[in-house]
Amino acid sequence: RIPGVEVSSGSLGHGLPIAVGMALGLRARGLQTPRVIAMLGDAELDEGSNHEAIAYASRARLDRLTAIVVDNDSASHGWPGGIAARFEAEGWIGREVDGRDHDALEHALRASVEGRPLAVVAKVEPKHAA
Repeated sequence: RIPGVEVSSGSLGHGLPIAVGMALGLRARGLQTPRVIAMLGDAELDEGSNHEAIAYASRARLDRLTAIVVDNDSASHGWPGGIAARFEAEGWIGREVDGRDHDALEHALRASVEGRPLAVVAKVEPKHAA
């Protein structure tokens, strides 16, 4: 067990919906910390359960929720304007950064979210993907 890592789903489409539930649970308990972070791949966004979670999280104003999307151009479907724009269309704050630039990632993750969930899209070349 790794402290702070509560779920490792392994199945595409489960991580973000689970994170939404965790963020709701923390809010129900009156906790302002910790931040709930879900790591996704761009291809995982092809799963419908993620779109439901994206839509719900913004409407529920889950500002303790962060989605980090590793974008290595492996998705079957593209998004007009890119992945960050997809999240922004649902009311999230979207940021796109170079996935290999640790300073840019840290800056994006530390930025104020003002009552909305945060999506950080980490662009990487396919050969650099994990």
